[in-house]
Amino acid sequence: MATMVDVAAHAGVSVATVSHVLNDTRPVLPHTRQAVLDAIDALGYTPNTLARSLVTARTRSIGLAVSAISNPYFTEILQGVEAGALEHGYGLLLADPHDDPQHERKVVQLLHERRVDGLIVAPSADPDALLRYLGQRDVPTVFLDRLVEAPADLLFRFDQVCAENAEPMAQLVGHLAERGHRRIGLVAGLPGLSTTNERISGYRHGLAGAGLPYDERLVAHGDSEAAAGERATDALLSLAAPPTALVTGNNAMTIGALRALRERGLSVPDDLALCCFDDFAWADLFAPRLTAISQPSKEIGAQAVRLLLERLDSPDHPARTVRLPCAFVHRTSCGCAEPPGASGASRTDLSQKSPAKGSLS
Repeated sequence: MATMVDVAAHAGVSVATVSHVLNDTRPVLPHTRQAVLDAIDALGYTPNTLARSLVTARTRSIGLAVSAISNPYFTEILQGVEAGALEHGYGLLLADPHDDPQHERKVVQLLHERRVDGLIVAPSADPDALLRYLGQRDVPTVFLDRLVEAPADLLFRFDQVCAENAEPMAQLVGHLAERGHRRIGLVAGLPGLSTTNERISGYRHGLAGAGLPYDERLVAHGDSEAAAGERATDALLSLAAPPTALVTGNNAMTIGALRALRERGLSVPDDLALCCFDDFAWADLFAPRLTAISQPSKEIGAQAVRLLLERLDSPDHPARTVRLPCAFVHRTSCGCAEPPGASGASRTDLSQKSPAKGSLS
C-alpha cells in the first residue's frame, strides 16, 4: 500500500508538501499541487482519514438529522446535502429523528459523539432539548426547512435555511379565489412547526387579499403526514357547509386528502378543486394533474452545507437565515384548463411575481 513518503518521492516534493495538499493547511503552487495529485492517482494512494483528523481536528464529516425515511420531501433535501458535502470533500452520517423531540435529542447526540465537524438538522416542533444540547457544547449547526428561536439565555450561534412559505401559500389561495371559490379549506401541518405557522399565515393573507373571511372551521390539522391528512380532509368534507376547494400543506397530506376524496367518490376538480404545497415527482401523473407550489428542496440542502462550512471557517460570524423562493406549478387540479406546452404545466418563479395585496412581512 502506497504511503505519503511514496507519493512525495514520486512527485519530487517533500512529505510536508503532500500533507499541505491533502489537508489544505497551506497554499501550494498549482503545478506542485497537480504533481502531488498525479502521484496520488498513479500510486493509488488512499489518505488515512483517522490520522488526518488527529492532525487537523476535523473529520471532514457532517451529521444530518432529517425525517428522510418517512417524508419524500426530505429525501430531495438529502440529495442536495449529499451533493454539496461531496463537492467539498465531506462525508455524511444520516439519522432519522422521526419528528419526535426525545428521539431527535438522542440521535443528534449520537451523531455528535461520532465527531462530525458539524450538524444539519430539520428540527421538531419542540426543539428546546435539542437547542440546549447543541448550545451547551457549541456544536456548529445549521437548521433547515423549519426555523427555530433559541431561548434568550442560550448564547448559541446557528444558521438557518428554508423556503418561503407564507407568500406562496397566499398565491395558491388567491388563485382558487380567482376561480370563484368562496369556501377554501386548508389541511395544515403539525402544530408548532414554523412551516405550519407560516403557511396558515399565508392562507389567511390569501383570503384577506381576495376579500374572503377567515373561518377557523375550514382549517384542520393533518400533522404533516398522510393518515392524519386523510382524517383532516374527511373532517372538512363532513362540515354542514364543506369547502369547494382545498389546499394541502405538504406532499404527504396531499396523498391523504386524495385518499379521503376517493373514499367518498368525489372527483377533482369537478366536485372539489385541489392545490398543494410541495410538488413531487409524480404530481403530474394524477388525473387531473396537481397544481402545486414547488420548493427548491435540493438547493435548500446544498445551501445548508455552504452555511455550515462557512460557520466552521468563521465560528464568530453573525447568525444568518436564508430564505429561498418557490415556484407556482400550474396544472389542472385547480379547475383550470390544460396549460399550453409539451409538459402540460406552466411554472412561475414566485420571486419574480408581484405579491398579493397587502404584502406579507
